Amino acid sequence: MPRPKKPEALRSCGCCSLDHGWIMAELPSKVHLNSHPICLRIRRPSVYEDQNDRMWLHVVMDTGGDQQVWLCQVNMIREHNALTFCPLNSSTMPMMWMLHPGSQYLDSMGQFWRIVHHVKEDDMEEMILEMMDDS
Repeated sequence: MPRPKKPEALRSCGCCSLDHGWIMAELPSKVHLNSHPICLRIRRPSVYEDQNDRMWLHVVMDTGGDQQVWLCQVNMIREHNALTFCPLNSSTMPMMWMLHPGSQYLDSMGQFWRIVHHVKEDDMEEMILEMMDDS
């Protein structure tokens, strides 16, 4: 049986004109990160800011068990500091998280949060934090 003809776009890797025999691996779209924001501070309802002035949107997840928070790094236009800071609208969310050894955060209310995962996909980062039982 004859081998199916390869589409023209798949014949070379783009860096040379060699035919790599369809053995081109796809780069992973999701990368697990070990370098976490050192500090996350509330800037306005549902928005935290890290030490590099990156904004993180947060959503409290209802898992039916331990409290989890999903944080997603988003590109937002920074406004004047006096206008962006608002008091937290939920008493259950901390004003700040500080990174501690062991892939965990200590929040401003004295509770520890475990980093469940931290990934980067298409230049956007997301993290899931879970409140630890022994906090």
